[in-house]
Amino acid sequence: MQEAIKHRILTGQLTPGQPLVETELAESFGVSKTPVREALKTLAGTGLVVMNQYKGVTVRTVDADMAREVYDVRLLLEPEALRRTVRAGASLDAAGEALARADAAADTAERSLANREFHRALYLPCGNPLLGRMLDEVRDQAALVSAVAWAAAPSWRREAAEHREILRLALAGDGEGAANALHAHIASFVERAFPGTGRTTRCGDVRTPWRGGRGGG
Repeated sequence: MQEAIKHRILTGQLTPGQPLVETELAESFGVSKTPVREALKTLAGTGLVVMNQYKGVTVRTVDADMAREVYDVRLLLEPEALRRTVRAGASLDAAGEALARADAAADTAERSLANREFHRALYLPCGNPLLGRMLDEVRDQAALVSAVAWAAAPSWRREAAEHREILRLALAGDGEGAANALHAHIASFVERAFPGTGRTTRCGDVRTPWRGGRGGG
C-alpha cells in the first residue's frame, strides 16, 4: 500500500498540497482504511506527506526551501559516494541498465523511475552502507521535487546526456571527473529551478519563495 500511494505521488496522480483522505484512498485501492492509515504514517516519516492535527494528511508541498535542503544533501554526499564507488572498482552494470530503461521509457513515470534507479546504482556500491542509507532517505523527496519541476518544463534530453557522461567517466575509472560531473548535474537543477538563488553547498543560504521551475537530476 505504501508503494502504491508513493507511486501516485511521484507520478503526479496525487499532487503537492492535495488532501489524502483515508476513506477515498481505501475505496480506490479496494482495501480497508487500516493499511492506508499505516502507509500514510510511514510516508510521513519519509517526508512525502504531512500529517496535521487540524488539516489532516496532505501531499507535501514543494517550495524553494524544501528543494534546496534536499538537493544540498545530495550535493554534499552523492558525488563522494560515486567517487568511492569508482575507487572500489564496483560494478556499474545496474547504472547502465537504468540508462537503457530511461531511453526506452514509454511515459514520464517510467522514465522518472529509471532515472532514480540510475542515481542509486551510482551511490549504493560505495562501500559505506550508512552513506547509502542517508541518500536513500532523501531519494523520495528529491523525486517529488523533480516531478514538480518536470511537469513545468521537461528536460529529459539534457539529463540523459549528462547521465551518459557521468557513467562514461565512471566506467573509465575517472572517479574525480565522474564526481565533478555528478555535482554539476545535481547543482544545475537547483539553478534552473530557482534562478538567481545560487548553488547550495552549505547551511545558512539565503532563501527565496518558490518560483516554479524546470530540470531534474
